[in-house]
Amino acid sequence: MKVSEQLVSSSMDLIESFYDHPFVAGMTDGTLDHEKFQYYMIQDYLYLFDYAKVFALGVAKSDEVYAMRTFSEYLYSILHGEMEIHRGYMKRLGISEEAALQTPMAMANRSYTAYMLKCAYQGAAAESVVSILSCAVSYEYIGKEMVRRNPESVNDPFFGDWIKGYSSPDYAQENVRLEELTDYLTKDSSPAQVEKLRQIFRNCTLYEKGFWDMGWTMAR
Repeated sequence: MKVSEQLVSSSMDLIESFYDHPFVAGMTDGTLDHEKFQYYMIQDYLYLFDYAKVFALGVAKSDEVYAMRTFSEYLYSILHGEMEIHRGYMKRLGISEEAALQTPMAMANRSYTAYMLKCAYQGAAAESVVSILSCAVSYEYIGKEMVRRNPESVNDPFFGDWIKGYSSPDYAQENVRLEELTDYLTKDSSPAQVEKLRQIFRNCTLYEKGFWDMGWTMAR
C-alpha cells in the first residue's frame, strides 16, 4: 500500500463521520442556515492564506525540481484560482473582501493553521504535503458523498456551486497529483517516519472536524 493510501485509510473513520455532521448534512439537503454558511466561508477564506504558506514552505523545503514545481503550481492555483472563487462566492453572499479580512480568525481555525505551519516549518517537504492532504482529500470524499446522497444537491441555488466544485472530476484529479507528490516524497521513508506522517494526517483530520464544528456553532 502506498504511503498516501495508508494515511487516508488510517483516518477514514473520521472522514466518514463528517458525512453526518449537521453542517455537512445541512448543505447536502439544503437546510443549513445561510448565516452559518456565510461564517464558514469567511473563515475558510482566512484559512487559505495560511494554507498557501504551507505550499510555499513545501517549495523551500524541496530539493527536487518535480516537488518544487508541484508545490509552486498549487500555490499559484490557490492565490489566483481558489481564493478568487471564494471572493466570487462571498460577493454573491453580500460579503466584501474588506469585511472578510477584518473578521477575527476563529480559535479553531487559528489552531488548525498554526499546527499545519508548525509541521511545515519543523519538518521536511513530506510534512508540508501531508499537513495539506487531509483537507484536500476529505473535501473530495465529502463532496462525492453529498452527491451520492442527494444528486440534486449540485443544483441548490445556495450550496450547489460548493458541492459541484468538490465533487468534480477535476478536483479529484488535483488530489491524485497531491497523493503522487506524497508518495514521491516518502519513497525512502522508514516505518517510523511514516508513522509520524500518519499522526500528522490524523491530527489534521481531527482539526477538520473542529472546523465543521466551528461552522455549525459559529464559535469565535
